[in-house]
Amino acid sequence: MKKSFLMLLLFFSVAAFAQKKKVKCDSITCDYVIKIVVTYPDSIPTGDCIKMIRDTMVLILSDKTPKHKANFIKLAQEGFYNGTTFHRVIAGFMIQGGDPNSKDTNPYNDGQGGPGYILPNEISAGLKHKKGAIAAARMPDQVNPNKESSGSQFYIVQSNSGAVHLDGSYTVYGEVVKGLDVIDRIAKQPKMSGDRPVYDIKMTVIVEQIQKKKISELYGYVY
Repeated sequence: MKKSFLMLLLFFSVAAFAQKKKVKCDSITCDYVIKIVVTYPDSIPTGDCIKMIRDTMVLILSDKTPKHKANFIKLAQEGFYNGTTFHRVIAGFMIQGGDPNSKDTNPYNDGQGGPGYILPNEISAGLKHKKGAIAAARMPDQVNPNKESSGSQFYIVQSNSGAVHLDGSYTVYGEVVKGLDVIDRIAKQPKMSGDRPVYDIKMTVIVEQIQKKKISELYGYVY
């Protein structure tokens, strides 16, 4: 009986300690870390032999673009991006993905799909097209004078000097904080017409909520 009482006391002590150590996580203390896991051939395949590489880019989305941030996180948590590809790749410029049409075997409908809605632009002077910036793809000005964004398609700047000619015209809503070399490797993949990679570069997008202090320690991101 005495032993059972001691065990029970120990259980409640451990539970109370765990409860005390539980860290509060809200929009003030925590943020979302986006991990884009990609697979692609490590070199030009020979015959039927294709060795696949698995790489990860880590992104932080900006609070200056709340609609784009919330939308990307929502789609990612729903699994919308899983299985889509980087369907348009231009070395020295950017890599583009996020189109659900890229899941099928028809390369000619890539770039035309989305979740069925668009987003109002959130163009911010403080967010530039530097290397690693993630921005929303969109229809051209002729049919989209308000510069509204695709509901899901995005591109990531690959050029070392950025893409300053796009500043003020497209909504930048985050940046790659780890894995800039992955963007370069994707950009080097062999392509067919329309800048589509010969071999599918598929992605899986993972969302994690982490304390901002920890994010800064891990990735050097400044809030």
